[in-house]
Amino acid sequence: MLDIADELNRWAEEGRDFAVATVVAVGGSAPRGLGAALAVDSDGTAIGSVSGGCVEGAVYDLCVQALQDGRTLRERFGYSDEDAFAVGLTCGGVIEVLVTPIRAHAPVVTAWLSAAARGEAVALARVARGPVELLGGALLVRADGSHEGSLPGHPRLDRTAVAEARAMLDAGRTGGVEISEDGSRCPGGVTLIVESSVPPPRLIVFGAVDFASALVRVGKFLGHHVTVCDARPVFATRARFPEADDIVVDWPHRYLRRTDTDHRTVLCVLTHDAKFDVPLLEEALRLPVAFVGAMGSRRTHEDRDRRLREAGLTDRELARLHSPIGLDLGARTPEETALAIAAEIVAARRGGTGVPLTGSRTPIHHDADERPPVGATEAA
Repeated sequence: MLDIADELNRWAEEGRDFAVATVVAVGGSAPRGLGAALAVDSDGTAIGSVSGGCVEGAVYDLCVQALQDGRTLRERFGYSDEDAFAVGLTCGGVIEVLVTPIRAHAPVVTAWLSAAARGEAVALARVARGPVELLGGALLVRADGSHEGSLPGHPRLDRTAVAEARAMLDAGRTGGVEISEDGSRCPGGVTLIVESSVPPPRLIVFGAVDFASALVRVGKFLGHHVTVCDARPVFATRARFPEADDIVVDWPHRYLRRTDTDHRTVLCVLTHDAKFDVPLLEEALRLPVAFVGAMGSRRTHEDRDRRLREAGLTDRELARLHSPIGLDLGARTPEETALAIAAEIVAARRGGTGVPLTGSRTPIHHDADERPPVGATEAA
């Protein structure tokens, strides 16, 4: 539901009744991932998507049904060999959706929506598969382990669900967890769908150059909290970067030392000036961040590499540097360059190869921890 949480929170604040269909299981080449949602209110207004169009009509009807009878239900949609135009996923994938009338669990779900809209770190754990009496049960779990709501059943079920949801929230992950009905961590009885709302990942752009403005716009489009940092106050201005969340005038390496970063943070060094980027990269390549990239020609890269080695960086640390930054798209303009940089960031995050899908046998939808081993092939 995170993709439509802001709008759903507005509906909840207005006192609307609505039902939400959430993708709780995915198989094959499904167009949307876990947590994708479509919602319908009592007036028939719909927002969101669970399939990119394949089964939206059928899911809409299920939401209307849930609103009418107040019951949570689960439905599976897959490809139909007999009739490719019947309700199903013609891409060949399979999705399962959990359809929940929100009024049935309003205090928990609406509290989660409100917290998500405020940018707080909070997880919603719901029973996506299990006994009928558990289906749709919900828990709101905060980073400190406190929670609201309860899952009917064995007393240990809540404790285990809270612990699992808290672990996924700490990792910023949305996904499924299998536990037994008695609350043990052994699979076999209950499947939870845990949706983690965490503050947006940071993108810090070092260097208020002409390419930076386009990268800021792309970063915002991808959902990052974007900061521009440059030591030169004449360039690091709100007028030049109106879309940035923060503009910092400071030496890049000094700012990086004092600001907060985490395993999702992306650092893009666009200065291609040794006096700025060498001390900055000395700091950046030793931080546990998601991505470190630096702009510059191949000659600039070679000189930078030499300077960093002289500064004491190891081969392992230098291997983390994406330089020259960006995928080879033949980019020329700042906008094209920003697209090439963003494409490499997404590929690094999701485990993509950067090769065209046409003619390749790489999976279309996958994450970095699902990348097949070297030499393996997998049909899309």
